[in-house]
Amino acid sequence: MGKTGKRGCGCLIVIVLLLAALAAGGAWLWQRYQHFADAPMSGLEKGESLRVERGDSLPAVVRKLRAAGVEQGEALEWRALARQLGAAGRLQVGEYALEPGTTPRQLLTAMRDGKVVSHRFTIVDGWNMRELRAALARATPLKQEAAQLDDAALMKAIGRPGQHPEGRFLPETYLYTGGDSDLDVLKRAHQAMDRAVQAAWEGRDRDSVLKSPAELLIMASIVEKETGLAAERPQIAGLFERRLKLGMKLETDPTVIYGLGANYDGNIRKRDLQTDTPYNTYTRTGLPPTPIAMPGLAALKAAANPAPGDALFFVAAGDGTGRSLFAATYAQHQANVRLYLQRYRQQRTHSQPEEGKAVLEEAESDTAAAPAAPADAPSANGARR
Repeated sequence: MGKTGKRGCGCLIVIVLLLAALAAGGAWLWQRYQHFADAPMSGLEKGESLRVERGDSLPAVVRKLRAAGVEQGEALEWRALARQLGAAGRLQVGEYALEPGTTPRQLLTAMRDGKVVSHRFTIVDGWNMRELRAALARATPLKQEAAQLDDAALMKAIGRPGQHPEGRFLPETYLYTGGDSDLDVLKRAHQAMDRAVQAAWEGRDRDSVLKSPAELLIMASIVEKETGLAAERPQIAGLFERRLKLGMKLETDPTVIYGLGANYDGNIRKRDLQTDTPYNTYTRTGLPPTPIAMPGLAALKAAANPAPGDALFFVAAGDGTGRSLFAATYAQHQANVRLYLQRYRQQRTHSQPEEGKAVLEEAESDTAAAPAAPADAPSANGARR
């Protein structure tokens, strides 16, 4: 074989070796890339998260990951993975979980698809506005914007200027993400209550004495506060309906308590029932001027469709069940009150506080005074005279 043939053969061998080296190097790089993309990121602790802000680029996100303790991946590998996943230039704003075990592929996919971390905030049936504000102030990581606003400014901020806030936020669990504010949650809760009230109003008993959705909301708030038993709500709503139709005072404790505001110390006394406020339904006829709490869906339904019957009075049974005793006549009601007082006295004989004893003695001397009891006892009042 000539020299030319030998040189050609040598070149071929070199080319083959180079191709083999390139293939081996490529395989190594691919394996390294795959390992980077699918291996859990180190340095993460349970509960960690990363916030993508508006305008953040992929390098900015990688810098935030480095600050969080993630060391995996060169910048080129992060760019290649983002391109492969179609996430380049499509990272969505929000908060993303950085739980232990999260891989770069999972994280970039979540950022591409906007699978942000969700947090929960629950408005409890029967809360008043003061309790709702206190719960919002404790909610994290909810941005606090409402704390410095009075009620009027708050309602203006959510687009309802001039509206009283009490009762206007539907008890429900609301999901929110990092960056959302308490005002965002309140807007959604207000919209949900508007829809719920409208639905209840459209499905109401057409013989109802209530004249507007606003009155239905007020009635529902009273029903919500008067009982925790679902089965009793329509009965109590029906009782209040009949009282309104007859022009009788509602005489319901929760309205008196609401009118006392910060002065309420856990006891309702005879003098409280006689002290006039816009919310005292012992001194004023008709519904109070606003709701007194946030009613749930069951209370709204009961107010819209009250149960028929003839009861005009009710009092706590006092037997530990939370139920009430209903009566159509005042004489029947007085007998129920005496039964309540007997049961209450038996339960508290050995531990009755001095103040409670005085209240009980006053009630026993005149059950028509709508007796009050310490805060941990069932009330004997509320449409109860």
